[in-house]
Amino acid sequence: MHVALRPRSGCLVLCLCLSVLTLLLQSLWVPVEMTRDEPAGRSPEEQGQRGLNFRKLALRLEALSTQVQRLSRERDVTKDDLSLLLQSFRENQQGLARLVERELKRVSQRLDQLSRHHHLHESHMPTTHDDLRPHTRPSEKCEVPVDPAYPLCAEKVEFLQARWQADPCYAFYGVDGTICSILTYLSQIEDFCPPRLGRNSSVLPWHQKPRSYIEKAEIRTALTPLYEVISDSSSPAVSFIQSRVERMSDRWIQAGLRMRQSKNKTVSNRMRVLLYPGTLSGSVGQRFEALVNRGGPLGELVQWADLSACLTILGHNLTFSTSQEQLHSLIGAAPGKGSCPIQRPLIFDLIYTDYHGLSHLQGAMGLAFLHYKCRFRILDSFGTEPAFNLGSYARSRGYRTLWGSWTLQPLQYMTMFPHTPDNSFLGFVSEEVARRELREEELEPESYRKDRIAVIYGKQDYMWQGKSEYVGLINEELETHATVYQLAGHASNLPSFIKNHGLLTQEDFLRLLRRAKVFVGLGFPYEGPAPIEAIALGCVFLQPRFDPPHSAENNDFYRGKPTSRQISSQHPYAESFIGKPHVWTVDMTNKTDVRQAVQAILQTQVKPFTPLEFTCEGMLERVHSYITHQNFCTESAPTWPPESALRIHLGPLGQSCVSVCRRSSHVCEPALFYHLNTPAAFTRLGISCSSTAQEANHLFPSYSPWGRHCGLQQEPLLFSCAGSDLSHRRLCPCRAHLPGQVALCPDCL
Repeated sequence: MHVALRPRSGCLVLCLCLSVLTLLLQSLWVPVEMTRDEPAGRSPEEQGQRGLNFRKLALRLEALSTQVQRLSRERDVTKDDLSLLLQSFRENQQGLARLVERELKRVSQRLDQLSRHHHLHESHMPTTHDDLRPHTRPSEKCEVPVDPAYPLCAEKVEFLQARWQADPCYAFYGVDGTICSILTYLSQIEDFCPPRLGRNSSVLPWHQKPRSYIEKAEIRTALTPLYEVISDSSSPAVSFIQSRVERMSDRWIQAGLRMRQSKNKTVSNRMRVLLYPGTLSGSVGQRFEALVNRGGPLGELVQWADLSACLTILGHNLTFSTSQEQLHSLIGAAPGKGSCPIQRPLIFDLIYTDYHGLSHLQGAMGLAFLHYKCRFRILDSFGTEPAFNLGSYARSRGYRTLWGSWTLQPLQYMTMFPHTPDNSFLGFVSEEVARRELREEELEPESYRKDRIAVIYGKQDYMWQGKSEYVGLINEELETHATVYQLAGHASNLPSFIKNHGLLTQEDFLRLLRRAKVFVGLGFPYEGPAPIEAIALGCVFLQPRFDPPHSAENNDFYRGKPTSRQISSQHPYAESFIGKPHVWTVDMTNKTDVRQAVQAILQTQVKPFTPLEFTCEGMLERVHSYITHQNFCTESAPTWPPESALRIHLGPLGQSCVSVCRRSSHVCEPALFYHLNTPAAFTRLGISCSSTAQEANHLFPSYSPWGRHCGLQQEPLLFSCAGSDLSHRRLCPCRAHLPGQVALCPDCL
């Protein structure tokens, strides 16, 4: 039957149809797990949820029926048709509900299949909120289990009963304050309670899952992938990093090509790497950024730039971030304050960060921080010794500082110079003016003659306090230049005879160094990259000697740093590993000493010099070896460097293994301690022990001649090249190193 409807009546029917369609779609929009056939794991409320949706459909239709009947009285021509339509909906809604329920089950099963297939290939994809939220049954009996395998269960339940509302992450994971929800959380999200009856006892959702495929890293011939991840930042610090990478790109690419042709390179797996300089994030980052254009410290930025270029050329996949908010997204942090584990397995094989970033990671990862800490690599300019690193030991023995106590493997800390062999030497690359800018004749030996110019190392005014007389002695023979940032209207510590250029771009600064004969240290900053770059440009580095040496005991800068090192000069690496004629160390309070050094320098012709370890090739070789061989995610003893590299030395009383090994032109290798931490090692050295004890002591293994006592190390994290005591003779694992490459030994490649 066809009935012509007036416009208003037609709209009424159309609205009714749209309303019914909307209700049907709403009834279909049900979370997936509500459609699964899991009667044993659902509460009565959950089991009735599906019926509730369809009951809502019926009630809404009933309400519509009443409304339409009221409206249709005003338009009799449509009344019969609309009543028949509504009656038809009522008669079929039960069948429709059954049909929708069957279809939902079918879709749910298909989604389960797709989900399982998806996780086999993309284990790093984020998990949905509903999948992570544990479900509890109010009707089930919930008692705290007593299980010797989970001794902390009761304690953690009590803690969450009192504190679950302190962090929104607990509610995110389904905790509502009840014993049932807490036990479910502590068994399914954390691992403090045993799996509950009827629950899935599979691995925790944030635990590592095996990668479905492994790619081999291949040397790249372009830095394009790196530009793509760092080019979208307006940060002055990131701009500095990008500018340095671009300026040195040709040398990185050429070094990569030479490495590709090398026959002794072990192929490593392609790593997914996160670079997160925490120093550039948050309020700390804002303060640091403000200093970048005012002569602030750039050594850390130099290292981040070179590390990112190095990893890119080596063929690894990089993600770069200076945002704490983005960090949370990248690691899958749960919403809240970081008390709970992350939502999914960590997608990065390695995370390079610094002490600030380490704190950010701990504050976002909860229990997962301990699970994944073996993947962290910490850029740490001044080093962290084992005695300061192990938290419990540092607290009980007086080694606790602001920066230490993270209880990592000491080799996870990566230093700017090889001054702390307990850590891994990461380094950087010495920058030179690009060779294409040099005329061909400038490469000849006679071109190494310099102008009578001295450039003073110190970009901030406060570094010049009390140094006028010292700089004046140098000015007697050399025209003295500076690159100091100065605020207008502020008094200056610079002597009037200084030619100050203000802050220069890196390119202009390097051009000035190419003209200069001497690069003069004022005593601070300590151990920066600039002296290495000056020496690489043919300058002689003149620096002050410290007597007594600077350390945490007498120097504010080192106070609180997790190291006991004694700094004998402004740049100990330059003094010990390079030395004369490139480096002269003087007592800057002794006028005769300074004058004689300057006159000797003027009579000496030196060529530009760069140690291999500060070239692109050297850094590529070193970082490649670390990534290939260093594995801190296993509890087995390290196998790299190999035992064949070990040279055992028994030091004299009061000397550290750093000194003992260096005395024989070797370096101390902490990874080799495992091979000499046995009674047999003392026997090999002809030592007869009247007693042997095992103890957690950063001086062990060692021998005490009083009582002929031999001490073995009980805690592997305390194996330490540093540390000395007048009552102990250290048993030291020394090894040879490649020429110009302290981090690697002949047997290491």
